[in-house]
Amino acid sequence: MSDAESVDEVVEIVREDAARRYVVTVDGVQAGVAVFVASPSAVTFTHTVVDPAFGGRGIGGRLAKFALDDTVARGLRIVPRCPFIAAYLREHPGYEASVDWP
Repeated sequence: MSDAESVDEVVEIVREDAARRYVVTVDGVQAGVAVFVASPSAVTFTHTVVDPAFGGRGIGGRLAKFALDDTVARGLRIVPRCPFIAAYLREHPGYEASVDWP
């Protein structure tokens, strides 16, 4: 947790299949999304955005980790077309066996 985060802050992340996105909320306020396209064997991440009001607090990283861990847990491949997700994968080893680089 960074110094900018409040210890009382509630961060929740959910997968919304119908909307094809993962959504992160902070204290009930939507802070960001990771948009994806799903196929039977893979999840292609196309766009990730975090509201600037929540910047610098690690919210984007938490969203990326949740989305990637969920994809792997589902037994699906990760296709990082989104620059943020691609950068996260390069900076956080451990996903290599599950990634199909475009």
